[in-house]
Amino acid sequence: MLFRQLFDQDSWTYTYLIADASLSEAVLVDPVIEQVERDYKLLNELGLTLRYCLETHVHADHITGTGKLRELTGCEGIVPANAEVACASCHISHGEVLKVGEVELQAIATLGHTDSHMAYLVNGDRVLTGDALFVRGCGRTDFQSGDAGTLYDSVTQNLFTLPDETLVYPAHDYRGHSVSTIAEEKQWNPRFVGRTRDQFIDFMNDLNLPDPKKMMEAVPANERCGNMALRE
Repeated sequence: MLFRQLFDQDSWTYTYLIADASLSEAVLVDPVIEQVERDYKLLNELGLTLRYCLETHVHADHITGTGKLRELTGCEGIVPANAEVACASCHISHGEVLKVGEVELQAIATLGHTDSHMAYLVNGDRVLTGDALFVRGCGRTDFQSGDAGTLYDSVTQNLFTLPDETLVYPAHDYRGHSVSTIAEEKQWNPRFVGRTRDQFIDFMNDLNLPDPKKMMEAVPANERCGNMALRE
C-alpha cells in the first residue's frame, strides 16, 4: 500500500493519498481545491489512476477539490451517508468498505462534528479520523448540526474501541502533529481524558470559537462538490 499525507497550509488540512501500488489505483481523502494541481501532478508522477475522491464530511474551512479532480480524471466523488451533496457519485454508510485493489477503507460513523461524518479505517491498522478526533483535540460542535454529546459517543464508542496500536491520522492539525495512536489519544487527549460525557458537553458548549473564515463560501460550494458557481 502506498500512503501519503499531504498538507494545505492555509486551512491546516491533511489530504491523504492511498493507493494499491501493484494496480496503480488510488483514492484521495479530503482533497483541497487550491491543491488540485499538486495532487494531480503527484498522481501522474507516481503513475496512479485516481478512482475515488472520498470526503470525511462537508467541510466548512476549505472547498473540496473533488469537482476539479473529477473533471481531470473521471474519478468518483463519495461522501458520507446523509450528507446533502446531490452531485456526489454515491454516499457511503457506516460499515461499508471501499476497495481500491487490495486496499480496504471501512467507513466508521463518527457523527457530532457534523451530522454526516465518517472516519475511515484503512487496512485495519490506521484510521483517518476527519474532524471527529485530532491529535490531542477534536473538532468543534457548534454548527452544521453538530452535537457535543454525539461526538463524545462517536469517539469513545467507535474510535477509542479500536486496537490501541491503530494509527490516528486527523483531517487537521494546528500544533505541528502529523500522527498519533488510539492508545495515546485515550491517555493524553485533553478533550476527553478525565471528562464525563456531561462535562465534555459543557466544555464544548463553552468554547465560543469564531466561525471558520471560509465557512460562508465553503459549505455551499462543498454541497455542490466544490463548484463555487451560484445555482441558477
